[in-house]
Amino acid sequence: MAVQVPEISSGSVELAGIEAIAPDQRGVLARKGSTLWHNSEIALPAAGLILMTLACFVAPFVFPIAGPNAGNLSYSNILPLSPGHIFGTDPLGNDVLSRVLYGGRVSIEVGLGSCFLGFTLGGLLGIFAGFKGGAIEVVIMRILDMFLAFPALVLAITIATYLGASELHVIWAISFFSVPGFARLARAHTLRLREQVFVVSSKLSGQRDRTILLRHIAPNVIPNLVTFSFLFIGIAIVVEAGLSFLGLGVPPPQPSWGNMISVGQSYLASNPDLVLIPAAFLFFTVMCLNLLGDALRARWSSL
Repeated sequence: MAVQVPEISSGSVELAGIEAIAPDQRGVLARKGSTLWHNSEIALPAAGLILMTLACFVAPFVFPIAGPNAGNLSYSNILPLSPGHIFGTDPLGNDVLSRVLYGGRVSIEVGLGSCFLGFTLGGLLGIFAGFKGGAIEVVIMRILDMFLAFPALVLAITIATYLGASELHVIWAISFFSVPGFARLARAHTLRLREQVFVVSSKLSGQRDRTILLRHIAPNVIPNLVTFSFLFIGIAIVVEAGLSFLGLGVPPPQPSWGNMISVGQSYLASNPDLVLIPAAFLFFTVMCLNLLGDALRARWSSL
């Protein structure tokens, strides 16, 4: 008995019913993001981060705050809640509030800068490796695994020591272990997505790999990378504080939360506020980042 096989054109393959169950993936971010601000678990830490960012980057230009290094030795070690110095002054007479706000700029810039490099490079490498597979995936992921084999803080200290103490070098040092983390996460989600019906149908219909990656894979991977970004920014801020505490981060007299804690430890018995105030700002920022990342993960996984 002869079986008739339908002719398949060279340009595309039409699969009945596939388009009905393959939704357009381009609007995933918009649909998922439309209800995020109605969730208090997301809105509260997001508001805290916005408030902290405005305080560090905008407040010094709006309110009359002295520069971080404009102190006078005659006004050294003034206690908090003193007139003109709400957080007091340090041993050099510098206003602690001013140094905390300007130091927050450094911590936030380092966190965002290292996260941006990890998100961009790691995300692209992970998506490309997961989608292509084969030898390309093996080579890319084994190279990145070599970086993950080193302890993150030890690797950052080594790179920062070799490059020298500066804000830009700290960003580069932290980015060395941020790229593999983002790449592994992007690859894991790409491996799952490339077997989905809408991706398979796109391949069979003759769409180019670049189109599939941009229209179907990337919009579904980005929300997970964004969630991880908030968690990683918190890690990067803590690592920067650790490097600055050890003298390998931002060099004095430029303030950062880490070197402020380092200087304040010598006066812990007589003036613990020099340690507690920058540590409180550090704790609040990292806590908001972690809470926001966890809330976004829980929210997007339920949609």
